[in-house]
Amino acid sequence: MKRSLLILAIISFISVIALPVKAIETRCGWLANPTPANWYLRDRDGTWLISSQGGYQAGGMDNLPSDEKEYVKTNGYHGYGCACLNVSTDSNRMRITMIQGGEALPLSTCREDPNLPKE
Repeated sequence: MKRSLLILAIISFISVIALPVKAIETRCGWLANPTPANWYLRDRDGTWLISSQGGYQAGGMDNLPSDEKEYVKTNGYHGYGCACLNVSTDSNRMRITMIQGGEALPLSTCREDPNLPKE
């Protein structure tokens, strides 16, 4: 009896502390950093907030890919490129919540994609 109760208590404890795992999805599009600390990704579904200066910031910002050869500077060091990101999202708020990694792509990949907005 005591053993059954102990097992039940352990299972209950594990189910309470286990957090739901958000699915990682791959989103590809224009990765933009127009001004300091402001980042977003524009893909076929819209504009996803990654960070805003003095406000929201997704986890894993250090995992953002970069490729200086395939990057358009529009404001000093700031600008945009093309990338695929492995992320968790909050689709209700159009936010990227966690960046697991990603890959910088040639600008032509985004320019030639009919599903993406023009930059």
